[in-house]
Amino acid sequence: MSVGISIGWLLLALGLVFLALGWCGFVLFHAAPHSGGSVWGNLRQRMGAWRMPAIPAFRAADLGVFVRRHRWVWAGCLAALLAAGMTFALSDRIQLDPLRALQWAHADEIRLRLNEEKLAPPPSWPPALFAGTGRSGLESADRDWRKLDQDFMQLVLYLLMRMEARGYQMALLEGYRSPEQQARLAALGAQVTQARAWESKHQFGLAVDLAPVKNGALMISERDPWAFEAYQALGEEAQAIGLNWGGRWSMKDYGHVEAAGTIAANISPGRSTAIR
Repeated sequence: MSVGISIGWLLLALGLVFLALGWCGFVLFHAAPHSGGSVWGNLRQRMGAWRMPAIPAFRAADLGVFVRRHRWVWAGCLAALLAAGMTFALSDRIQLDPLRALQWAHADEIRLRLNEEKLAPPPSWPPALFAGTGRSGLESADRDWRKLDQDFMQLVLYLLMRMEARGYQMALLEGYRSPEQQARLAALGAQVTQARAWESKHQFGLAVDLAPVKNGALMISERDPWAFEAYQALGEEAQAIGLNWGGRWSMKDYGHVEAAGTIAANISPGRSTAIR
C-alpha cells in the first residue's frame, strides 16, 4: 500500500473517532431534561449510590443547539474528513519523480559543478616515472592539464580525489593528443586504436589515460591483480560521476576515461573546451 493511501486511512479513522467522541459528548454531557424510562435512567437506578448524570432524550432541536454550541469541534471533524478524502483522491497522482534518483546518484557531481572554488591540477610527476614502461610514446605524451576541456578537467580531478580516498593514487599518462600523433597510432593497427585523427576525444581535450601508482612505480598492465582492482575502482568512480570508461568497450582500455556523449555535443558553443 502506498504512503498516500496509508495516511488517508489514518485520517479517515481519526475523523470517525472524532465523530464518535462528539456523539458520546452529546449523549453524556449535554444538559437537557431527563425523560424517565430510558435505558440510562434504569441503569442509574440499579447502580444506587453512584449518581450518573442525567441523559437527555434525543430531540432534533437539541441537536441543533448542540451543533451550534460546539461548532469548532464539528469543524475540526469536517476538516479531518476532507483531508482524508483529498489524500485518497490524490494518492495515485502524486508520486516521487524517478529522475530524483539520478540526481541523488550524481549529487557529488552537481555540487562540484556549482562549487565556485575549482579544483587545481596536482603537481607533475617526475619524468622518470614514465620511462622504461614499455609503452610506446609515453615519455613524450602530453600531460598538460591546461589543454583539457575545463569542465571535463574538473571531473577528472574530482575522479582522482575519489580514487585517492579509496587508496589508489592515479597518474595522468596522456591528456590532449595531437591529430598527427593520433594518425601515427592509428597506422600501427586496430589493436592500438580504431580512431583516426580527429575521431578521438583526445584531440578535443575530452579524454585522458590514467594508471595507478604503487610504491613509486606505474602499474599500467591490468594483468597485475592489484592494478586490475585499481582499474575496476576507476571504472566504478568514473561512471558514478557520468564519465565513460574504456573498460566497458569491446577492445578494453582500462585506463581510458572520457566525457560522455558525442564529440559534436561536447564542443558545442558555450562550453569551455580548450582545444577546438
